[in-house]
Amino acid sequence: MTTSALAGLRERIDGLPPLREVAAASLPARKSLGQHFLFDLNLTDKIARTARPAGATTEAPLEGTTVVEVGPGPGGLTRSLLKAGANVIAIEKDQRASEVLAPLIEAADGRLTLITADALSADWTAIAPPGTTICANLPYNVATPLIVDWLTGPWPPWWASATVMVQREVADRIVAAPASADYGRLSVLTGARAFATSVFDVSPAAFVPPPKVWSSVVRIDPKPDTGVPLKALERVTAAAFGQRRKMLRSSLKALTREPETLLAAAGIEPTERAERISVEDFIRLAHAWEATNEDTPAAR
Repeated sequence: MTTSALAGLRERIDGLPPLREVAAASLPARKSLGQHFLFDLNLTDKIARTARPAGATTEAPLEGTTVVEVGPGPGGLTRSLLKAGANVIAIEKDQRASEVLAPLIEAADGRLTLITADALSADWTAIAPPGTTICANLPYNVATPLIVDWLTGPWPPWWASATVMVQREVADRIVAAPASADYGRLSVLTGARAFATSVFDVSPAAFVPPPKVWSSVVRIDPKPDTGVPLKALERVTAAAFGQRRKMLRSSLKALTREPETLLAAAGIEPTERAERISVEDFIRLAHAWEATNEDTPAAR
C-alpha cells in the first residue's frame, strides 16, 4: 500500500463513529461470550505494534502482513491493525458484529474480511495463508483452548507469530519457568514449541465491562520443528503434574510400572519433581516413554 493510500485508509477509519457509541447502540458485551471490549485506541495501537514482524517500519508496522483476529467485537483492535497496514481476517462468533463492523469493512476497502464462525472449530489452514500473524484480544472463555490448538497443530504452523491479550494468570502460566508456582502443562507445551514473552499488563479499568482480573499481552513465536512427540508429551506432563508435589518416581506410576527405568533413560533423577524439571527434560522424557510404550505410534 502506498503512503497516500494508507493515509486515506487511516482518515476513513478515524472518521467512523466512536467505538463507545457503536457498542452502546448495537453490541453490548455478553458475559456468555467472555466479551470485554477495548475502546482505548492508544492501547489497541500498542497491541498492534507488538505484533509487527522483525524489521518492520514504525510508520506502517504491519504493512503487507495478513493478520487473523479472533473476537473483534466492535472493532477497536481491528481499526488499529488496519491503520498499521495489515490485511485483517476477523473471526467472530457473535452474529451482531456483522452489522456493527459493516462501516469498518467499507472503510477498509477490501482489507478486512469478517467470518462469522466459532474460532474453536475453525479450519485455520483454509482461512489463513501460511505466514499469517495472529493478533487478538481473546475472549477469556476460549483463550487457553485456542492457544493449545495453535501450538498442537501441524508444524511448522500456519501462523508466523501470535500476539494475544489473555487473563494475566493464563499469561503467567504460558511464560512460567521451572521452579515457579505457575509452571505447568501449558508452560511445557508452549516452551516445547515456541518462544513466549509477556509484554505488558492491562488494568481491568481499560475494558468495558471491566473484568475482575488483570490481563496481559503475550507474544508467542514458533520454534523450528524439532520433532517433539506431542501425544507422548501430553501423557507425561499429565501424569507428572497430576501429582506435582510428589517425586517423579511416584507421580509417573500413573504412566508406567517402572518409572525409575523411564527416568534413567531420560537422564532425570527419580527424586525430582515435575515443577522443577525443564522443558528439555520433559521432551526427553516424552521421547523415552514413546520409545517403550506399546500404545504410541513409535512402538507399533
